[in-house]
Amino acid sequence: MLTQRTPLAERIRPYTLDGLIGQEHLTGKDAILRKSVESGTIPSMILWGPPGVGKTTIANIIANQVKLPFNVLSAVNAGVKDVREIIAKARRQNGAILFIDEIHRFNKSQQDALLHAVEKGIITLIGATTENPSFEVNPALLSRCQVYVLKPLGEKELLQLIDIALSSDSELRMRKFKFKEHNALLKLSGGDARKLLNLLELLADSVKKDPIVVTDKVVMDIAQQRVAIYDKAGEQHYDIISAFIKSIRGSDPNAAVYYLARMVDGGEDVKFIARRMLILASEDIGNANPTALVLANNCFQAVNVIGYPEARIILSQCAIYLACSPKSNASYMAIRNAQAKVKESGDLPVPLHIRNAPTELMKKLDYGKGYKYSHDYSGNFSDQEYLPDAISGNRFFEPGNNPRENEMRKRLEQWWKEKYGY
Repeated sequence: MLTQRTPLAERIRPYTLDGLIGQEHLTGKDAILRKSVESGTIPSMILWGPPGVGKTTIANIIANQVKLPFNVLSAVNAGVKDVREIIAKARRQNGAILFIDEIHRFNKSQQDALLHAVEKGIITLIGATTENPSFEVNPALLSRCQVYVLKPLGEKELLQLIDIALSSDSELRMRKFKFKEHNALLKLSGGDARKLLNLLELLADSVKKDPIVVTDKVVMDIAQQRVAIYDKAGEQHYDIISAFIKSIRGSDPNAAVYYLARMVDGGEDVKFIARRMLILASEDIGNANPTALVLANNCFQAVNVIGYPEARIILSQCAIYLACSPKSNASYMAIRNAQAKVKESGDLPVPLHIRNAPTELMKKLDYGKGYKYSHDYSGNFSDQEYLPDAISGNRFFEPGNNPRENEMRKRLEQWWKEKYGY
C-alpha cells in the first residue's frame, strides 16, 4: 500500500506500456518488447541501461501483464540459497518470473545457479543492469537471454515526466509550480527519471510558499544543500572519471586520490573504477612498466572479491602506483597506426613463407616455403620480412623515451639494420 512517505517515482510508476515514458525503440508500436508483452510470450532478458530509465518499471509492467507468479531479488543482498528457493517454488507453480535488480553484482556461482532453470523454462529471468552484460554476465547465462538496451531519457521525455508528475500526483497537485527555467533540473537529472522526480519532490518539500518559482539558481541551491551532486549517469560521472584518469596520466597521485575519493563517496561502481585503471595501465604506461598492468589486473580481481568499503584501499594503492609509474603510450599508438594502415591498404595477402601449410596442396602452392625459424639463427633473429610486400618496412611501434623502451629501441634498431641495411 502506498503511503505519503512513498517516493514520488514510486507513486507515479506506470503499470502499462502506454504509460511508460521513453524507450520507444523497445516499447513503441510494433517494437519487439511490446510484441512480446502483448502476446504474453516473454523471453528471459537482460535490461541494460543507466539508472532511472525504466528497467524496474518494465519488469513491473510485465508482471502486471503476464499471468505468472512474480518474484523480485536484489543482487546486493540475495544469494544462491534465495535463488534456489524461488526455483523450487517455480517448479511447483509451473513457471514464474524472477526479476533480479543489479544482476551484474551476482558472482559466477550465483549466476550459474540460474542456468538450468532458465534453459528449461522453469523461470523467466528478467535481469536489470547498469553495466555492460558482455563483461558482467556469464556467457552461458547471457546466451540464454535477450539483451535489451535502454537509453537515457532526453529533454522531451523529462519535461513530459514533470507534467505527468504535477498533474497525476495528489501531493504535488496541492502545490503551485511556476517554471521559469528547466535547465538545472534536466542537467542534474542526467537522463535519470528517478533523480528528476526526487529533485521535483525536494523542491516541493523545501519551498514552503506558493507558487514555487523554479529557476536554475533555486534548483542548484536546494540540490547542493540536500543531495549529492555526483551523478553516476550524468555529466559529473564523466567529468570526474576524466579528471581521475588525466591525473594518473599526468603523474599526480594527490589529484588521483582526490578524484578517487569523490567517486567512492558518490557510490561509483568499484568495478567501473578498476576497469578504467586497467585500461590506463596499458594505454598510458604500457611497456615503460609492464608490472603496472599486472597490478591493475590484480586490483580489478581483488575489488570484485572485497567490495566496499575496504575496496577503496586497494583502489587507492593501485591509483597511486599508476600515477607514480613512468609513462608511455607507444603500445596504444602502435595499434592505432596499424589499424589506420589496415583501413588504408585493405586485406593484403600474407607472405607465402609465413603462411600455415597443414595440407599437401598448400605445400605444393609454396605455403611456408623458405620460412626461417628464428631460433636457428644468431641472437634468435632472422632477417626475413613478415609484413605484406606492399607495406614492407613500415614502422608502427616507436618505443617511448624511458629506460625499458630505450632497451627495446636499441634491439629494434640493430635488427632493423640487419634486415633493411640502414
